[in-house]
Amino acid sequence: MSRRSVTTSTVSGRPLGRAELRRIDAWWRAANYLSVGQIYLMDNPLLRDALVAEHVKPRLLGHWGTTPGLNFLYAHLNRVITARDLDMIYIIGPGHGGPGLVASAWLEGTYTEVYPGITQDAEGMRRLFHQFSFPGGIPSHVAPETPGSIHEGGELGYSLSHAYGAAFDNPDLVVAAVVGDGEAETGPLATSWHSNKFIDPARDGAVLPILHLNGYKIANPTVLARIRQDELTSLMRGYGHTPYVVEGSEPAEMHQAFAATLDHCLDEIREIQAEARAPRRRTGAVSRRPWPMIVLRSPKGWTGPKELDGKRIEDSWRSHQVPFADARGNDSHREVLETWMRSYRPEELFDADGAPVPEIAALHPAGDRRMSANPHANGGLLLRDLRMPDFRDYAVAVEAPGTGSVESTRVLGTFLRDVMARNMDNFRLFSPDENNSNRLQDVLEVTDRTWNAVSLPHDDHLAVDGRVMEILSEHTCEGWLEGYLLTGRHGLFSCYEAFIHLVDSMFNQHAKWLKVTNDIPWRRPIASLNYLLTSHVWRQDHNGFSHQDPGFIDHVMNKKASVVRVYLPADANTLLSVADHCLRSKQYVNVIVAGKQPAPQYLDMDEAIVHATKGIGIWDWASTDQGQEPDVVIGCAGDVPTMEALAAVSLLRDFFPDLRIRFVNVVDLMRLQDEREHPHGLSEAEFDALFTRDKPIIFAYHGYPWLIHRLTYRRTNHANLHVRGYKEEGTTTTPFDMTVMNQIDRFDLAMDVIDRVPRLQATSGAAREQLKNKLVEHKIHVRSHGEDLEEIRSWRWTPTVGPDLTTEDPARDAPEG
Repeated sequence: MSRRSVTTSTVSGRPLGRAELRRIDAWWRAANYLSVGQIYLMDNPLLRDALVAEHVKPRLLGHWGTTPGLNFLYAHLNRVITARDLDMIYIIGPGHGGPGLVASAWLEGTYTEVYPGITQDAEGMRRLFHQFSFPGGIPSHVAPETPGSIHEGGELGYSLSHAYGAAFDNPDLVVAAVVGDGEAETGPLATSWHSNKFIDPARDGAVLPILHLNGYKIANPTVLARIRQDELTSLMRGYGHTPYVVEGSEPAEMHQAFAATLDHCLDEIREIQAEARAPRRRTGAVSRRPWPMIVLRSPKGWTGPKELDGKRIEDSWRSHQVPFADARGNDSHREVLETWMRSYRPEELFDADGAPVPEIAALHPAGDRRMSANPHANGGLLLRDLRMPDFRDYAVAVEAPGTGSVESTRVLGTFLRDVMARNMDNFRLFSPDENNSNRLQDVLEVTDRTWNAVSLPHDDHLAVDGRVMEILSEHTCEGWLEGYLLTGRHGLFSCYEAFIHLVDSMFNQHAKWLKVTNDIPWRRPIASLNYLLTSHVWRQDHNGFSHQDPGFIDHVMNKKASVVRVYLPADANTLLSVADHCLRSKQYVNVIVAGKQPAPQYLDMDEAIVHATKGIGIWDWASTDQGQEPDVVIGCAGDVPTMEALAAVSLLRDFFPDLRIRFVNVVDLMRLQDEREHPHGLSEAEFDALFTRDKPIIFAYHGYPWLIHRLTYRRTNHANLHVRGYKEEGTTTTPFDMTVMNQIDRFDLAMDVIDRVPRLQATSGAAREQLKNKLVEHKIHVRSHGEDLEEIRSWRWTPTVGPDLTTEDPARDAPEG
């Protein structure tokens, strides 16, 4: 962006009358004044006294550079909301422009409604300024505390995906989504431009992207601001948009140009929707049209100081954050600050009491039409409970524990199919091209995959009004779902376990949002963010080491206990019970880890409900302690670890019939924590009743073993806890070989018991030798035949008879070399 003041615009016209132009400009100046005041001042808010050092904050934090452009947009959006009676929310990607949105919420009166102490007068303005980026106050970015926000501003890249998530199934909503030019350089944002191929103009709302180019990041120019105009507009057209450019710096001309452009874009949106909603649309006569978007080029730090100490400030990187940081200690800098703030003419903007003058109040809409008070930005106000089928109707028959061969997530898919059928306007599934791979394809019996690009006759279940959201971008799926939840709907995100890590930081932001909103009374609870992680570490039959990582659980466990839950159901019936609970819950992030491959089943539905409700329990049918003190406790969490732990019990029973084993299965991982650390945690007495105070514990765990130690480090018997789990060993291999490589297999688990039960050590030599031989036999077999031993593949729980442990000569079938 150059310093030239000539305004250029794709759309011509001067739609603003003199009074309207004056109102918009007054709002803009007022918002800018309040924004600067928040960054710099802690007293003397209306500058009715000369500015002195004590009026300036000792620590200056905040971002000025993007804020005046955001304020400019807010003022113009207010005009069209009022003129057109629009239902509109405002999402800003440059979330560190927080002072602007706080200022606008205060001007609209919403801030005072939710924070009565921040009144619309001089004292309220002083408190507004004082709290910003101040200990005990509010963050500098657009945070949960900011009325009208659904978008955590602490991280860049997700404004568009959140905006489209908000628009899905909201036919009357318009989402103005501001994309900062720094944000536009992120991978997630670049992909999310493609969201317009998933919007249904007949059923969904509209997103109006506004690419705000002010040229600079913290210290560098931005890419999109430094490419040719034709290159930029071609890029936007390639994404499926019709770009309209507004460029300049002279306020009056920019107001007219932007107003004309905004009116044109809204007219175009209305035409697209009207065409799609006409009866002929359902005959296939209407094809996808490009949606309008706006490119706004304005100076970085617009309306701020031009220069200071001979260095350029406005329209440079120096205005990105605090344009000058020593206004408290440097008298000349403080004079510049005072001159800057007085340039907005606050005496014209605020009355004698410090309230906004009527001209400003006349610009913004009333009630729920205010963007800072729109119910869609406080989604719990609109949330309706899902209409749920009875999950018990989908029960898998279990003739005996450890029998059968069932794909648990396929069973879940039939349940989700009927959840979808009952909630065709507020429930969606999200997945990065993995819905069928994850065995949820039964959902396609009642809906299709959302798709509004070109379709071919041989495509599978694609439709513009589909409700299964698949794009090969975990970031976009996550952003869509978050936007959907934050505006009052429900959903589930299924993903390969290893690649959910791609959204680690997005999960962070959402979990932090939930943690903060739990303490904000006016924020209403929203539906939980539900993850189904499958194709997990232990069953990567067609993939390899790159697909083997269970560490998302560890990442989730770092968050506050008030917002995160992790479930590891061992079979289909337990999975159904857990999923029903998670879909009904609010204000959590629920992580469910469940396999999609055929596996034994253990509990009938009644047993599964009890077990899932408790979250942890002794499986009497797999235990031999018969109510007595056990010699050893074998614990497990996860479907494959459960199977291997049961197989180890079967081996040990055969070797040592008098060995007293207690078998404990964990569904809710948080039950292992102390009750003082997590609301689901067991008390000391409850934990000791399960795991004893002094007996060895062998624990087979789905993920990295040190997490179990971390959860139980305060327990009395922690010193006797030995955990087996994934230890970063893997390749493309057989399912059982994966467990062997990580020593979580049945043979290693059985040897762990032998090594840790004192009375076995003197008499277990033969048993230990046979177990070692089995591991050698396994290794030779899989490398010769490419599949697991038959006895492994066909294993089923046999409570009294272990498998045949006679071993052939290991060298006989050894592969050459």
